[in-house]
Amino acid sequence: MTEKDKICYIRPKRALRRLKAAEEENITAYIYGVSGIGKTELIVRYLKQKKYQMFDAGRVSAEELEGIAESEKRKIVVIDNLHDLAMEEECEDIKEAIISLIEREDVWLILSGRCAVPPWLAAVRYREVFYVIEESELLFDEAQENQYIEYTKILLTPEQRKVSRNYCLGVPLGWYITWDIYKQIQLREGLKEGEYFSDKLFSELIDRGLSQMWDYLDWHVYDNWDIRIQEFLMEVSIVDCFTAHLAEMITGINNVESILSRVKWLGNFMMERTEKDEVVYEFRREMCISMRRRLKRKYNKEQIHALYENAGLYYQLNKEPIRALEMYQKAGEKERIASLLIENARTAPNNGYYYQLKKYYLKLSDEKIRTSPELMMGMSMLQSLLLDIEESEHWYQELEQYAKEHSGRERRRARSELLYLEIGLPHRGSENMIEILKKAHLLILDKQVSLQEFSVTSNQASQMNGGKDFCEWSKRDRELAKGIGKLVEFILGKYGKGMVNLALSESFFEKGEDNYEVASLANKGRMQAETGGKLEQCFVADGMLAWLHIITGKVSEAEELLKRFYKKAEKEEAERLLPNIETFIIRCALYSQKKAEIEKWMKKAPDEEQEFSIYDRFHYLTKVRVYLQNGRNEQAYNLLLKCEYYATVMKRIYIKIEVKLLMAIVQYRIGDERWDETLCEGLKMAEEYHFVRIITREGAAIRPLLTQSRWEPSRVESKEGEKKNRQFWKQVLEETEKMTRYYPGYLKAGIESVTLSDAMLEVLKLQADGLSKEKIAERLNMSVSNVKYHTQQIYKRLGVSNKAEAVMEAGKRGLL
Repeated sequence: MTEKDKICYIRPKRALRRLKAAEEENITAYIYGVSGIGKTELIVRYLKQKKYQMFDAGRVSAEELEGIAESEKRKIVVIDNLHDLAMEEECEDIKEAIISLIEREDVWLILSGRCAVPPWLAAVRYREVFYVIEESELLFDEAQENQYIEYTKILLTPEQRKVSRNYCLGVPLGWYITWDIYKQIQLREGLKEGEYFSDKLFSELIDRGLSQMWDYLDWHVYDNWDIRIQEFLMEVSIVDCFTAHLAEMITGINNVESILSRVKWLGNFMMERTEKDEVVYEFRREMCISMRRRLKRKYNKEQIHALYENAGLYYQLNKEPIRALEMYQKAGEKERIASLLIENARTAPNNGYYYQLKKYYLKLSDEKIRTSPELMMGMSMLQSLLLDIEESEHWYQELEQYAKEHSGRERRRARSELLYLEIGLPHRGSENMIEILKKAHLLILDKQVSLQEFSVTSNQASQMNGGKDFCEWSKRDRELAKGIGKLVEFILGKYGKGMVNLALSESFFEKGEDNYEVASLANKGRMQAETGGKLEQCFVADGMLAWLHIITGKVSEAEELLKRFYKKAEKEEAERLLPNIETFIIRCALYSQKKAEIEKWMKKAPDEEQEFSIYDRFHYLTKVRVYLQNGRNEQAYNLLLKCEYYATVMKRIYIKIEVKLLMAIVQYRIGDERWDETLCEGLKMAEEYHFVRIITREGAAIRPLLTQSRWEPSRVESKEGEKKNRQFWKQVLEETEKMTRYYPGYLKAGIESVTLSDAMLEVLKLQADGLSKEKIAERLNMSVSNVKYHTQQIYKRLGVSNKAEAVMEAGKRGLL
């Protein structure tokens, strides 16, 4: 061993301590980890001045192990590559010989392999007790990586170190390869000591390092495995994770469970977890990349495409269209992609699928799209979702032309898709919807068309502001409920269950009508939806009940309600609902000032700068409020501009009002004098529909604007109308005042940080304990007038008007 080798070896201290303890106690040591982690090197270096016998498990015979003579002097025996016994069909005698050595008092045994302790050692392991040294104890931590870099004089920038760590993953061999290639490039380029690699040279270093690591695994690990194991692992590597059933589908092998049980003990290459009562297998990253690299080298294109096609078929049968399309795309199966898109258009009631599948739709040729009514409908819907109205209408017209040129079944299919678009195209809003629905009712009754299920909520906790904007209907809510309620429920099928009651509940709530009636209708609609309806409608019901809790000062009850519903949706695998439920809970957190929850949500919230998706509108408008609370007014304003454009193009009245109100708040805070003009626009629109709660829900955030605005209720010709409008304004002011008292810190935390003196805090704490001013003065040796002064300062700094509000606001700000 050279001096250089000594310098470059970083001792895994914890592993060495455990190995030493095993020797002192004469207990078998079992060391395991992936190839290149330094298992053998650890053993050899530890035993360098000791006498020992070393055997390779894949080559040793039972006779050799049995031939180790017994004696009074203890012997050290090492058996390396224990994982190789998993490959042997007939090795029971070797296993028995190893167990015998474990049980001998005159032998200290060290076992080493790539896998965790195998089942055939389980009984003796717990009887004799092992010292198990796991992979994590041999991997480099950050300190050891820095130590290695320092010893080897590898000069890396902080960013280059980060990249190197990500590809070495703490494996010592990875760092050794990096060092070796580093020296080669340094010598070739004539770089001086202290000179950093350019981005180009560092990229070469990483590429060559990865290549050598994969080559090492190929030649020193995989090539020693049974050819059936090699082929199986290469073939299933086309997916990131798999079940036994999926592996069978990809490979065509019917004894997958047997192969997987063997693979498990070949090395620590694969992880397992249980999902929905089924075991899911996942390769470690380096193993997966290596196997895919090997697959490309050993299989031709046709063979690889066949594997992807098999995987796609599995996902298609398993009702996972997005994964199926990914596989078919890699297989180059254009016809299967088209047929799956057609199938999806026929069965998916939620427009969200069109948006998710957009890259596959957009790759279809116009000629292919024109061959299918479903594809033309899908393209028209998708382009509308992408805010390309002209292109959406183009495909609607193409579908109309198709219906004219065909007859019989084909014409009926085309007319059904046209009717679906007439009802569902987002950009067309709800204009003429009543006439369209009446026409649809007659066509369905006459069996001239068949209409697939249609979600009116778009996974939102709203029908009025769900798949489309139905604010106009709110003006005639009771009349429409009686006139076309049953007709709409009939057309919408399961999605219509409970719809009328829920629509009335939401309309009454928004207009600030009787809370008892709102709750009654919401609960009735929920029960109807639960008996043969859809969970999306239950979300609308619970959303209404949650808002009732919030506007009556009981936000914690709203949070509990939504968290229970989240568990229900999770149990029923309603994955599309979960993000919106979670975001609704964050809306509650904005009132209750749960900053940690809000910040956690923000880290995974949709990024409007990456891509603006209309399906994320509820998330975006929640982000606006978070931005306001954090004082990030510019970000709030920019996001509102995007939401305003969407609301205008898609004729979303409700969102337009909401955007105007929030934009006014932003302008007010940044000192833009146009805030009142913007506010008046929003108030005027809200007044037209008598929408009280869209304003009052903003509570403390909008209150100062309302009190300073020049807006007045619209003047109307009739005294009755004028009285109604003044009642609207009175109700807005009264409810906003209540919301301010309930949640005085709402959207305020980002504007100003509040600091209270020690004396103020003492006064506030005693107030929270219920003490009177006189008792507080006595406790703190103050005069009563001094206590009153501190109390006034507390109220002023917290922006509240009484003791209860002060205690609540201070608690939310973490001052108590």
